[in-house]
Amino acid sequence: MKYKIDGNVYDVIITKKRIKNTYVRVTDDKKINVTTSYYVPNFTIKMLLDKNKNYLIKRLEKIDLKKEKESKLYILGKEYEIVYEDTKTYILGNTIHVKDDKTLNKWIDKNTIEVFKLRLDEVYNRFKENIPYPKLKIRNMKTRWGVCNKKNSSITLNSNLIKEEVEKIDYVIIHELSHFVHFNHSAHFWKVVEQYEPNYKKIRKELRG
Repeated sequence: MKYKIDGNVYDVIITKKRIKNTYVRVTDDKKINVTTSYYVPNFTIKMLLDKNKNYLIKRLEKIDLKKEKESKLYILGKEYEIVYEDTKTYILGNTIHVKDDKTLNKWIDKNTIEVFKLRLDEVYNRFKENIPYPKLKIRNMKTRWGVCNKKNSSITLNSNLIKEEVEKIDYVIIHELSHFVHFNHSAHFWKVVEQYEPNYKKIRKELRG
């Protein structure tokens, strides 16, 4: 079954089961899935879609917006559009030209390591306290921007930090290095953080979103 909305034609996938109600959902590939009773004819489904056209339009718009966002990439707070073509990876203005997703992910990982190491060196050299130079680890974390492990003298940075501005990356590094001075979140700890990043409260709030 086909269904037209604003001049565009969409596939309607109808699944019939032993149920009383009819359910309509739109998948990310923009197909309209209808689950209904064996006894519901197609013209009734068409009437139901007509009745829920506003919902369908909003859902389709959300899918388009999601795809648009996925086609963009943020590096150090700057927005880039991704252009896929058979070429070596290069940046031109606000576009990143790359062969495929696998190549793009490798490029991001390489740049993340380089940037984080550079920022760690720069921030570490600001510290007047006698703290160890930490081993740097990078991984994707859902709830934390950074972690300090005092036992093995390491800090872990969230790989997603590469999307943020340099001052935010620096703040997270300052935060974790400050734990080598005070391994807690006491007033003394925050004084150390403030010493190296006076605007830490503002940055911390922005990172929390």
